[in-house]
Amino acid sequence: MASDNGDSLRPLRHSAAHIMAEAVLDLFPGTKFGIGPAIENGFYYDFMLPRPVTPEDFPAIENRMREIIRGKHAFQHSTQTVAEARENFKDQPFKLELIEAIAKGELGLHGEEQAKPTDTVSIYKHDTFTDLCAGPHVENTRQVPDNAFKLMQIAGAYWRGSEKNPQLTRIYGTAWQTKKELDDYLWKLEEAKKRDHRKLGRELDLFILPEEVGSGLPIWLPKGATIRKILEDYVYANQVARGYKHVYSPHMGKKQLWITSGHWDLYGDKMYAPMDIDGVDYLVKPMNCPMHMMVFKNELRSYKDLPLRIAENATVYRREQSGELSGLLRVRMITQDDAHIFIRPDQIEQEFLNVLDQTMDQFQTMGFGEFEAWVSVRDPKNKTKYLGDDESWTDAENSIKRALDARDMDYTIAEGEAKFYGPALDIMIKDALGRKWQCTTIQVDFQLPRRFELEYIDSEGKAQTPVVLHRAPLGSMERFFAILIEHYGGAFPLWLAPVQAKIIPIADRHNDYARAVESKLLAQGFRVEVDSRSERMNAKIRDAQVMKIPYMLVVGDKEAEAGAVSVRLRTNEDLKAMPLEDFIGMAKRIAESKGMELK
Repeated sequence: MASDNGDSLRPLRHSAAHIMAEAVLDLFPGTKFGIGPAIENGFYYDFMLPRPVTPEDFPAIENRMREIIRGKHAFQHSTQTVAEARENFKDQPFKLELIEAIAKGELGLHGEEQAKPTDTVSIYKHDTFTDLCAGPHVENTRQVPDNAFKLMQIAGAYWRGSEKNPQLTRIYGTAWQTKKELDDYLWKLEEAKKRDHRKLGRELDLFILPEEVGSGLPIWLPKGATIRKILEDYVYANQVARGYKHVYSPHMGKKQLWITSGHWDLYGDKMYAPMDIDGVDYLVKPMNCPMHMMVFKNELRSYKDLPLRIAENATVYRREQSGELSGLLRVRMITQDDAHIFIRPDQIEQEFLNVLDQTMDQFQTMGFGEFEAWVSVRDPKNKTKYLGDDESWTDAENSIKRALDARDMDYTIAEGEAKFYGPALDIMIKDALGRKWQCTTIQVDFQLPRRFELEYIDSEGKAQTPVVLHRAPLGSMERFFAILIEHYGGAFPLWLAPVQAKIIPIADRHNDYARAVESKLLAQGFRVEVDSRSERMNAKIRDAQVMKIPYMLVVGDKEAEAGAVSVRLRTNEDLKAMPLEDFIGMAKRIAESKGMELK
């Protein structure tokens, strides 16, 4: 893998968590403490405090942490009997509860399942602080840089994740090997706030999530809808060029379809309740799979017809929990660039590579150049969660691995992450801030064709069952749009920008020429607007830049006389005056090449 997901920093961050816990116990006598693991980008600890703690307390806690760090206290590991641990933690009720659970074999020191009961526990001690802990830690506190950590936020957390238990105060922090790494991380956090798609969605008039409509049900506003249509047209053309056939299917269907597919039994918690229509149960669809099975089944198929690539830009509906919803990243109405490819078993690897190449091509066109690959396979310890037999699953998993090996592509095995009807390749893209987003799924499925009794006639005239590749390169239009907004910070490349140029007349007498420029640009396929408000020119330019419009075309007496436009960029760079035809040629070249630069 290209990344260790921060595992190399785990000992440092785990040590910082213990140092923070000691500082909190020193500053707030009587504190009871829970657990404090290292997490991605940092650490946390849970406390029951004698008084509320706020971010205003962070400087004092951080200063005490620095004192402890400079003491160069060794992290000392030891083993204690359960009886000794009970005595040492007699004033810490949460630790006593964990000791009993560990002794009974109900969990390990980090909450993992433990095979059998034990009469000993693992302990780590530094300075005056002792905790139940299996590590890892650095050698001594001085190895935690005193200028490369920061306390970040406070949250509430139920003890051991249960609402029946007390709510503790969770203090989060981040820790790095150098101050520069800390500063870079904090900069990225601030930049991420500026790029938040929910914030930019409002400011740039892209979408809304009105409570009157319902949680997780977005409405795409004209500018957002324009970008969506551009993306859909690009994807459609890409699919047509690769031999896909497009269909439309209903948003609902008989419940029996999803009983046959297995979704009702194994995916039912994500599906909405049935509707009784004429005495028959119907469901709004959570997946398109059964609909596309019907397309294949519609006529007799020959081995010569395969691969058969059925595509649909289709909206499905999933019952996400309220707490899981997040802007466009997690919604209840999901539009997928979906397709199902019906193939012979001997075609799996080549067709899988075709889909992989298509996916990479699309992402690179949209400005994403770094990827990570995860192969999601069954949980071998819980096979009842999945359809089908061992042989078909092994064949499907090996097909994916062979295809990736043929491309010499690095990947990680994600055990237990497969969908219930087949293993898959999941592709994560990296955005401009280095954040990872899971988008694409390419799945190999032996099960649904069997369950829907699909057949094709082979070269010997015998009926055979096809294999299906499920694929959705963008994942969902809503989620991908959110990622796209944050990747570009709302400053979309020219080919995607909903308004590509704002024409700004200097005075009212220049409005006619501005409209003439608008007409010529519209005729050439550009998306443009005229700002004819009675505002000063600089104010109009500033407003267009705030809306992240790529070009501002200023027109006055000189431009009208010369048939020209004065070109400014949203970055405030001034390209000066140029003939309108020259601007059209420049902008066309950039838009048609889907280039990122504006000049």
